[in-house]
Amino acid sequence: MADIILGIESSCDDTSAAVISDGYLLSNVIASQAVHKAFGGVVPELASRAHELNIVPVVQQALGQAGVKPSELTAIAFTRGPGLLGSLLVGTSFAKSLSIALDIPTVDVNHLQGHVLANFIRQPGVPVREPSFPYLCLLVSGGNSQIVKVNDPLDFEILGQTIDDAVGEAFDKCSKMMGLGYPGGPVIDKLAKEGDPNRFKFAKPHIPGLDYSFSGIKTSLLYFVRDEMIKDSHFMENNKEDICASFQKCLIDILMDKLVKAARQTGIKDITIGGGVSANSGLRARIEEEGRKRGWNTFLPELKFTTDNAAMIAIAGYFHYKAGHRSPLDAAPVSRMADY
Repeated sequence: MADIILGIESSCDDTSAAVISDGYLLSNVIASQAVHKAFGGVVPELASRAHELNIVPVVQQALGQAGVKPSELTAIAFTRGPGLLGSLLVGTSFAKSLSIALDIPTVDVNHLQGHVLANFIRQPGVPVREPSFPYLCLLVSGGNSQIVKVNDPLDFEILGQTIDDAVGEAFDKCSKMMGLGYPGGPVIDKLAKEGDPNRFKFAKPHIPGLDYSFSGIKTSLLYFVRDEMIKDSHFMENNKEDICASFQKCLIDILMDKLVKAARQTGIKDITIGGGVSANSGLRARIEEEGRKRGWNTFLPELKFTTDNAAMIAIAGYFHYKAGHRSPLDAAPVSRMADY
């Protein structure tokens, strides 16, 4: 009998539900919240209210697309954290309530673990290509920048991480500073394709080991644009493509320098990326370029699995369920999680 897992993701501003049967994805439904664009960032209270409106129809749609009845579910996987507490509370409460009604267990999932395991989401009719253990994952998002050594689906080791801002936060804050809108990553990526990545230079941090820092590059960009605008008030508008291309290249250089170092130190050749910033076209191209140069086996998640989605929560929950993990009813959502 198949193990059918319903995954629920509500860590930020996307309400998502997915159904996985023995590791194969049957459905993945996402309801996004456009209301936050007007504020230049996610407003926690608005996000949690939108989750309350979206959670039931999203789950119903996911089950319908999968052709699965609630009574056929084996377990429910849900994001426990990290994330916005109010948003997490909606998903957690719904998962618990549904599990009680159906008399099936729940499995709580670390949101970051879902991103790291996104390459294991199997799809009917699609050839299976998965990294071998151990592998390295460059996890890059709005809240995290880490190099993770994955020894098996439930054994993670953080080799390096940001000591201040995440790379996704750097994209968003600099986009906002330049008046380009929110979310900043896709906007900068689009403009960068039309610009010269070598025209401008920005300060790179000198952090020992495999840790990252992205606060300095934001300051470097801020002062650079300020000084140039004093000389020419139209500088940013006339040069935004080159600024974005140069800024994006600097961020990617920072990420790749440490990833190359980690691969060299560990001797690991299977390299993956995950998280929202893994959708960046420049980063994806650079990973593949470095892979060809260094003999890596590179694995890039499909774009639909890079942003927050329940498919990654369902596959992580599937691994936990198969390992015998179950969540108690008093498992509370947490905004921060110390480890995996």
